[in-house]
Amino acid sequence: MAAKLDYHWHLRKVMADRGMFSTTDLIPPLAERGISLSSSQVYRLVVERPERLSLKILMALLDILHCTMDDLIEPVAVAGAVKNPKKAAVGGTASGAEGLDGLRPKRARIRGVDRS
Repeated sequence: MAAKLDYHWHLRKVMADRGMFSTTDLIPPLAERGISLSSSQVYRLVVERPERLSLKILMALLDILHCTMDDLIEPVAVAGAVKNPKKAAVGGTASGAEGLDGLRPKRARIRGVDRS
């Protein structure tokens, strides 16, 4: 089975290394390269990990920060998905019936109402 891949986004760290501590510091250099993003879009780009990223924006970031893709994006292998065991109810066990000592409620029987 192929290993699942993930990545870490290091834009905030690279910006700090270059003396850019405010997310809005990226707006003018991006505009010089023909990319207009709002301050909230730039904030999300810096703070959150982007799932979809335009290659033009990526190339502009590499040019602005004088770095490589390896500096911004770090690929990591994800450990195999581990299933969490089912949690038991308070005072019970995972199977449920054993915690009730085999007692099960009786099924309700609904009968018609006698009208006299």
